[in-house]
Amino acid sequence: FGPDIAPDGKTPERKNWNDVILVGRLADAIDRLNPHFSSDAREDALRKVLRAESPSLVLSNRRFHEFLADGVDVETRSKEGRIAGDKAWLADFDHPENNDWLVVNQFAVIEDGHSRRPDLVVFLNGLPFAVFELKNPADEEATIWAAHRQLQTYQVEIPALFRTNELLII
Repeated sequence: FGPDIAPDGKTPERKNWNDVILVGRLADAIDRLNPHFSSDAREDALRKVLRAESPSLVLSNRRFHEFLADGVDVETRSKEGRIAGDKAWLADFDHPENNDWLVVNQFAVIEDGHSRRPDLVVFLNGLPFAVFELKNPADEEATIWAAHRQLQTYQVEIPALFRTNELLII
């Protein structure tokens, strides 16, 4: 339930209302999925994901998709002291059970004075991966187009939620 993990919730997982990445879960996943890397390399991967913003939402999302699909570039040091490039993984697509999945109802985000609360947000290892907009089928005003417009409004008003988003579901 969204209010539970909110900054003022029973079990907060965010410091601020504009924090959309559950950093503790992401750090745990990077550690779990990349145990062969030093803590410095894993922290570097985390920093790169958290700083992967661009002035353009589309470019930020594309950058994140590359991280998710291709891994995050990190430098590793061998026992002999040689530095080499490698990839840190944010998710295990071969073994989905190794991932931390969380579905949050009514995930509130406040960004640039806009307060929005998407119906459902699916987190993959602490990253907002999918956003669902649900409508009441008994309400004639609640059309698929209304849901689409609402998601478009969310992208404009709370773009941070969509930097790591891979799926929009109506």
